[in-house]
Amino acid sequence: MEIDGDGVASPQPPQVNAEVVGDQFRLVLSGSWATHTIAAVDAVMRDHERKIGGHSVVIDMSGVTYFDTAGAWVVYRFTRAAEKAGNAAALEAVRPSHKVLFDAVKHAMEELAEQEPAEEKENLLTRMIVGVGKAVYDFRDDALMALHILGAAVRGSQMKLGHGSGLSIAAVVNQLDRTGVRAIPIIALMSTIIGAIIAQQGAFQLRYFGAEIFVVDLVGILVLREIGVLLTAIMIAGRSGSAITAEIGSMKMREEIDALTVIGLNPVGVLVFPRLVALGIALPLLTVISDIAALGGAMFVANTYSGISPDAFITRVHDAIDLTTVFAGFIKAPFMALIIGIIASVEGMKVGGSAESLGERVTASVVKSIFVVIVVDGMFAIFYAAIDF
Repeated sequence: MEIDGDGVASPQPPQVNAEVVGDQFRLVLSGSWATHTIAAVDAVMRDHERKIGGHSVVIDMSGVTYFDTAGAWVVYRFTRAAEKAGNAAALEAVRPSHKVLFDAVKHAMEELAEQEPAEEKENLLTRMIVGVGKAVYDFRDDALMALHILGAAVRGSQMKLGHGSGLSIAAVVNQLDRTGVRAIPIIALMSTIIGAIIAQQGAFQLRYFGAEIFVVDLVGILVLREIGVLLTAIMIAGRSGSAITAEIGSMKMREEIDALTVIGLNPVGVLVFPRLVALGIALPLLTVISDIAALGGAMFVANTYSGISPDAFITRVHDAIDLTTVFAGFIKAPFMALIIGIIASVEGMKVGGSAESLGERVTASVVKSIFVVIVVDGMFAIFYAAIDF
């Protein structure tokens, strides 16, 4: 907005003369106070703001030939500085058109100041409580979405919305290959090393008591009940869970999930359900491979480190464990597979439109899956102890 009292822009540069008359700090403005000239007096006006002191301010605008929003803003800023210091501020000899513009700028700035929330300094306790509250709400939202995905997956094994067309066997087999078959080498290698470490450390400690043979009991019970399924679930959470989140998240970014809904397909039935079924099949089978690999690594270490022959190792394992020990680990596997698949799918559905969001969701998927898997394993351990299983 530009207002010229005479209808013609004046080329005269803006000028400021300041004087103190009694208890008044008086500014006399002249020239063109426009956007392209205001820079010449901006620093001068800021310097005068620091000199107001306890004087009331009077701004004489009789010599102003041209006045636009930039000039109005500089004048308003000066009057605002005086008012903040507790002094009165008034305009003198201002043209009506200039006064209208100044009042409009002042009104706009006051409304903007009212809209800006006042910054409140929160103490440590308040920040902690707010953080806990946000975490609770985030947990509630994640739980509701997880239940939605679980329910939709159970109901939505059909591919089309509202129409039962069966389970896509090809999709399940493809996910089973990617989730289970390709994970065998890393699962077997990791479990072998872990079993060997447990056997070596156990034998080292039991040697002081002349009971090295009991390292077989230690490895057998620990691997079959806890370590085998837990480490397998953690590896699957890091390997396959992150892949599921990345795949679904990429489709969410490219709006492919919305496209599935538009053409009448159930996104959960198409994307999530085959992955849940594949994880439910693969994780128990990988647990078997993990247990065998861990016992194999322990057998090798027991033979080379403690002189326990493979025949003696197998006989001792047979005497030390029973079916309850074996089933204690297998029962956990489907639950952990379901948890990993649901958390990975939830995080994938929460991906926004940026690559940064995808990275954050993949990280959150892995961290949450591992955390919940460990918690569930602990709950199973408490439950087994309570029922003497």
